[in-house]
Amino acid sequence: MPTDTNLSNHTPMMQQYLRIKAEYPDTLMFYRMGDFYELFFDDAKRAAKLLDITLTARGKSGGEPIAMAGGP
Repeated sequence: MPTDTNLSNHTPMMQQYLRIKAEYPDTLMFYRMGDFYELFFDDAKRAAKLLDITLTARGKSGGEPIAMAGGP
């Protein structure tokens, strides 16, 4: 999770993701983005290891790089 927990410092999409993730902190959360399902931050790192998928990055949110993994 990002260290900046002030939601107003994040994009509307990331605000929604962070609100939902806060309700399910121990669950890998796949977030639908168009035709893909993406995981962010620590979920992305865990999923990359567990599912043998590529870990990449998706810009920044709250000034921090966003770890990302996902698939169709």
